[in-house]
Amino acid sequence: MSIYRIGIDVGGTHTDAVLLDQNNQVLAETKSATTEDVATGIYNAMKIIIDEANVPREQIKYAMLGTTHCTNAIVERKKLNKISSIRIGAPATLAVKPLIGVPEELREALGKHVYLVRGGHEFDGREIVELDEQHLYQIANEIKGKVDSVAITSVFSPVTQSHEQRASEIIREVLGDEIAISLSSEIGSVGLLERENATILNAAVVKVAKTAADGFIDALKNEGIDAQVFFGQNDGTLMSVDYAVKYPIFTVACGPTNSLRGASYLSELSDAIVVDVGGTTSDIGVLVQSFPRESSLAVEIGGARTNFRMPDLVSIGLGGGTIVRIQDNDDFTIGPDSVGYRLPEKGLVFGGDTLTLTDVAVALGNVELGDASKVAHLDQKLLKQVYQKMIDMVEEAIDKMKISAAPVPVILVGGGSILFPELLKGASEVIRPLHSGVANAIGSAISQVSGQIEKVYALEEIGREKALELAKEIAMAEAIHAGADPETLVIVDIEDVPLAYMPGNATRIRVKAAGDLAQFKTKEFV
Repeated sequence: MSIYRIGIDVGGTHTDAVLLDQNNQVLAETKSATTEDVATGIYNAMKIIIDEANVPREQIKYAMLGTTHCTNAIVERKKLNKISSIRIGAPATLAVKPLIGVPEELREALGKHVYLVRGGHEFDGREIVELDEQHLYQIANEIKGKVDSVAITSVFSPVTQSHEQRASEIIREVLGDEIAISLSSEIGSVGLLERENATILNAAVVKVAKTAADGFIDALKNEGIDAQVFFGQNDGTLMSVDYAVKYPIFTVACGPTNSLRGASYLSELSDAIVVDVGGTTSDIGVLVQSFPRESSLAVEIGGARTNFRMPDLVSIGLGGGTIVRIQDNDDFTIGPDSVGYRLPEKGLVFGGDTLTLTDVAVALGNVELGDASKVAHLDQKLLKQVYQKMIDMVEEAIDKMKISAAPVPVILVGGGSILFPELLKGASEVIRPLHSGVANAIGSAISQVSGQIEKVYALEEIGREKALELAKEIAMAEAIHAGADPETLVIVDIEDVPLAYMPGNATRIRVKAAGDLAQFKTKEFV
């Protein structure tokens, strides 16, 4: 029996969908407008590809979703959980309160129930002070009935998780198993404030992720499909629904990473720069061994500084719907605003009233789209200047992502990639593969499942080899928990950074393991 899979990626302008056969060949693809409620756009796109492919619905066994639900909720401050934030770090961290530096409106939404508890550890695992369990019981009784999600952060918990785990046990004992609990040691890396922010944001979007998962599963069932559902995460791999609901923050920025994974698969290149051109923005990222290069810097999400894993990306306001404004003296500006999903009604070539980059490309004869006669009156000399400026912007972004002056392959994907030429400065070759317009959905559908661990080890106690072995075991266990087949697991990345400023010959080890999806089993998610 043939087994099929659906891949869907929700962008700001379009919701892209593909249906693949068991050899990962594209049977159907579509780009549907992203709707305000997101779910309708997902359902519309999914219905189109299922009807077009005309395959037996009972043979569609996998469905993968890359979504902006959680990102949008954080940015818009909407549909967030009622949360409590508990920091285990008194008296050592009393000088710097939780949520400091976070935008006022986000602090108002998430800072109603914030507590500091005695406890925490040193970098080498030694207790700073004994955990105040009595205070935790007091807090649990105080927030009972007032919150539905709890974020727990302890000092140096990536080294020793015991205080966070004990706090979690106490919270569950009082509030019950239904309460959602986010532990910072499972989300961020060393760096208390950034890790705490990431954990708080994770706790805030659990309900959003659950709603998105339930909506996707219901949409599949309405089409008569009983498939195993996976969510895209921001390292270019997948995670199961229960894992996604526990760690929804990992879905942030999964769209660009899906595009990078899809670009790698379609071009058969493992190392390259990828330019993903949408309707509103262009995201430029780097492939390293077929996976997105990870950012080494703290990343702001909705104005909150965090330190959990994120792809290394440069985003510029340049897409098919980007608005071009020409002044009376022939000066011009490109974006950063865009008509977005309204391009088919607002663009000049479609009978609209707004000059966009798509109109510029059509008027210059670089793209065949819409009615070229509607832009024939435009000044060709000026349009060439606009087009060259657009190319300059992308070439500059590519240059920023390179680690040397040597030319590298550049892969163009996304619906707006048709705007760009076959030659770009700094590129050894420019590749626009077949199905490049839906590379993000393909990346979602073909991705593996991964697990990652980042911990500080004192090598004087266990030695480097033992530390690496332990980190690999934890990473592989995380991948299996996320839905990977244990038989196919491989270690895809290891980073070992000595921490010279710490005693005890300390080192920070980061390990990622990845494997194929575990064999399909019928499973009900509730």
